This record gives sequence, structure tokens and C-alpha cells, in this order.
Amino acid sequence: MKIVLAYSGGLDTSVILAWLKERYQAEIIAFCANIGQEEELRGLRAKALRTGASKCYIEDLQEEFARDFIFPMIQAGAIYEGQYYLGTSIARPLIAKAMIEVARKEGAEAVAHGATGKGNDQVRFELTVAALAPDLQVIAPWRDPEFRRRFPGRSEMIAFCQEKGIPVQATAKKPYSMDRNLMHISYEAGILEDPWMDAFAPENKDMFKLTVAPEDAPDKPEYVTLDFEQGNCIAVNGRRLTPLGVMKTLNRLGGKHGIGRVDMVENRYVGMKSRGVYETPGGTILHFAHRQMESLTMDREVMHLRDSLIPRYAELVYYGYWYSPERIALQAFITETQKNVTGTVRLKLYKGNIMVAGRKSPVSLYQPAIATMEADPTQAYNPDDATGFIRINALRLRVAAQVHAATQKNPGRPANARRKTGR
Repeated sequence: MKIVLAYSGGLDTSVILAWLKERYQAEIIAFCANIGQEEELRGLRAKALRTGASKCYIEDLQEEFARDFIFPMIQAGAIYEGQYYLGTSIARPLIAKAMIEVARKEGAEAVAHGATGKGNDQVRFELTVAALAPDLQVIAPWRDPEFRRRFPGRSEMIAFCQEKGIPVQATAKKPYSMDRNLMHISYEAGILEDPWMDAFAPENKDMFKLTVAPEDAPDKPEYVTLDFEQGNCIAVNGRRLTPLGVMKTLNRLGGKHGIGRVDMVENRYVGMKSRGVYETPGGTILHFAHRQMESLTMDREVMHLRDSLIPRYAELVYYGYWYSPERIALQAFITETQKNVTGTVRLKLYKGNIMVAGRKSPVSLYQPAIATMEADPTQAYNPDDATGFIRINALRLRVAAQVHAATQKNPGRPANARRKTGR
């Protein structure tokens, strides 16, 4: 039997690789998607082979990740529960898709993942497999009673790795889980499970990898320009870049100025609340700038309709329905809304804050001559027209007020009842 394991080299998948080989007497093929983990990938192949894998695929998917996953999500303005930029969520369908391709190439009967039985990732991985390769078996060790008996907690897993000589970053002192990609780094579990614990306190500075603390950021603000074309950022500070180049540049700029830190308690798809700490420097800047570009170029009703769908779109990404027909249909609508989202946004970055410092577009719907508080030289808008506009829109309010007043005056009498006259 061949099993392709989504392998990161972290605590969970290091233990799982060895356990799968023993449990199923199977050939384990490790798969790692390079989606921006940076130094985490160093020595990964050797580590996987030493831990028991017969092969280890490491595929560079960074450009595809930025172009086909992050950028469409930014176009949608997606943010989950008002705070989470969906960095982990958006990575899972790409990882699962690429893992399926390796399974097909190797003739594997099953794929496996290290997602816990309490989290969202198990759903995201398995919904993707169901949509793209329903014939493949999915093995989820964290839902196997035998695995849980052997490893009831992270401390037992850390001890196992120490016994086997498998190097991992987690320790008994700081056993939090970290997940990094081009969009963000997430931190959860361990010492972070107490929502009263201050993740941004000075003593926890060493936890963060992408951003400096805002109080340690430069005392001088930095200005940056982003050029957009049909809803996608194509250049930073006048330099044309690929989507991957955009993300790397903005991550560096945002990290330098302490931008994109979030500490939130979120609602998992499986029903429980969880506490997560996130660093999303580039994604936060891009999300903010994109909205500024839309404010200048997008029709009001189109914007309001799209905005009404943001919570739904964000849920689809968070829950794992990237390859669902409803997300694909919704994306087609999003693409249509972005046709005129073209122009330049100027931002000021300063100590964890992003401030707009200007925006312009060749297809701007903002017309100073019409919006001016001075005399309108175009006469495109006649203030006298507002009288009828307001009267018509106020009609239902006046009627409701009259009915309410009449009812209050005669509590037992319908407001529209006719007075009976004697003969």
C-alpha cells in the first residue's frame, strides 16, 4: 500500500509519518507544498527520509498560490468574522490538490494529513479530496482511536520525537503550533489556549517571525504605492511584479512597520471556539489598498451587492468549500465586479497602522465637478431634484408615523377605521 502524506516536518506530521508506516505496513511518500514557509523547508527532504518516508516531494507552488488563490480571495474582499484574513484556510485546497496529483503519479491508494480531529483543516483537506478525487481513501490519524491512545497530547508527541531523534521546534515549555505560508503565520494551542494571556506582551516577542512589534517599528512613516489592474495588484512603488513578487514585497514592508498582527477568538466550522494569533503583513496591506481602489472605481450597487456576499464567501473559504460549485459561481461574479478596479493607491505605513494617502484612476467614478460643494459647472446634478427624491423615499416613513400616532391616541381603534355616524 502507498500513502501520500501532507508533510510539513513539524511535530504532528513527523510523528504521523513514523506511525503510519508502522500501523499500515505501508510505503509512505511525503509531500510538502512550498507555499512560502521559507527556512522551515531547510533539510526537510533529508528529515522525511530519515523519519521513514520512501520519497519526499517538495513542490514550489508559491506563484500559483499567490495568483490563483490569494489574489482571487483579495478581489472578493474576504475576511472571516471581521478579523481573520484566511491565510491558513486558503492554503489547504492548493496543498490537497497538489497532493492528489502526487498520489496519481505514484499510484497511491490513499492520502493522509496531520490535521487534528478538532480543527478546520481536516474538513478543508477532505472536502477537496471529495471534490477532486473521490476514489482516494483519506487517512486521518488524529481520528484513529489507536493513535489517540498512544499520543493523547502534544507532550507525548514531543517525547516520541526526542526518543526517535526527530528534531522539532515545539518544546514542552512552549508547545504552541505554528503554520507559515506566503499569506501569514498562525499560532495556536499550548500557551495560547488561555484567551487572557497577552500574546503581544514584550516577553512574547520571540514568538513572532514576520513582524516587529509596532512600538519597535521605525519612528518615520513610509509611503508606498500599489498599482491595480482589474482588481489585481500589478506593481509596488512603480515596479511591476508577479503576484508572488507583490506578496513578498508587501510582507517585507508590512513586517518592517509592525502591520498585520491579530489576536482573535474565532468560531470553528466543527462547532467550538478557538483562539488564534496571526501575522498577515502583506495581506493586510493588499486588502486595505484594494478596498481603497474599489471605493473610487466600483459602482455603488455592485459594491453593496458584493459586500453583502463577503461573509458568505469568507465562510466558504474558511469551511473548506473552495472547489464547491457555489464558490466557483460566486468567483465568476467577483471577477465581473473587478473589471474597472484599475488605478493607483498611495498608503502611509506607520507603527502598525495603514493610512490612505491618495488614490487615482483613469476610470474613476468620482467626479469632483459633480461632488463639489461649490457651483457645479457641469449641471449634472440639480439640487431641486432632491425634493421629490426625498419626498418619495419618505412616504412610507410618514405613513408609518401617522398610523403610530393615531394608534397611540386611540389604542383600541384601528388607525384607518371610519367613524360611524348616527341616523
